[in-house]
Amino acid sequence: MAENIEELTIHYEEDGRVLRKEVGKEVLSKGSWATIMYLYQDLDRKTEEYGQQKVSIRRYQKREGSFIQRSKFEISSANQARAICAKIQDWFPEED
Repeated sequence: MAENIEELTIHYEEDGRVLRKEVGKEVLSKGSWATIMYLYQDLDRKTEEYGQQKVSIRRYQKREGSFIQRSKFEISSANQARAICAKIQDWFPEED
């Protein structure tokens, strides 16, 4: 269990192989509830190559000194990411 935000990661290894590679990390909120957005790639076990980049947004709760994952949302494609960005920009247009 991670005790601070810097220790939280989406990186995952099994038998010395990196199955999920963290490419980027952005802390969106801190405190007793933290929200972190990760950019990552999964290893295709058949080709031994990493697939397309994906995004995972995860919420963690700090309890008894450690962060525990409580929820997550996966953005599985560039098209889905663009659609989400476009809708958020519609809902929150830039102010002059």
